[in-house]
Amino acid sequence: MNNIYFVVFLIAGIQVTGNEAWKNSYDAPLNFKCPTGHSISEITSQHHNGYEDRRWDLRCKRSPPSTSCFWTGYVNGFDHPFHYSCPDNYIISGMSSYHQNRQEDRRWKFYCCRVNNYCSHYCYWTPYVNTFDERFTWHVPHNHNLVGVGSYHNNRAEDRRWRFRYCARTC
Repeated sequence: MNNIYFVVFLIAGIQVTGNEAWKNSYDAPLNFKCPTGHSISEITSQHHNGYEDRRWDLRCKRSPPSTSCFWTGYVNGFDHPFHYSCPDNYIISGMSSYHQNRQEDRRWKFYCCRVNNYCSHYCYWTPYVNTFDERFTWHVPHNHNLVGVGSYHNNRAEDRRWRFRYCARTC
């Protein structure tokens, strides 16, 4: 029975290692969106020095109902830093990127959803959650939602460090 699941994951292009179900392969696009009524709850990423890229596993949790959603444009240029936050009362429910071998970097978009009875108060930026070339897993704290992402690229390491902005679910 497990062999059937392995074949299905291979056909779908999803790599499974340990508890992760990678949503992209190295050098391949990432296009991930949570189901309606959900937002990103956990982010895991692993860097590979040969590919000079990261693969990503994103998980979702139930969130307050959303009234409208939109994809941002690209929030960064290759090799450039960014600190993006969705507008007030919006949470992040998806992430998309593509990798360019020439720059060994990715450009990023985010899927922001407006939620009912939610205000963006008591918001915090994490410190950077990884060093260069390091694997990381970050969990959105309980009773909070992911609302922003920040990152900067280092050409020597050909990698990025990551930080996240989250807000309490209060109004």
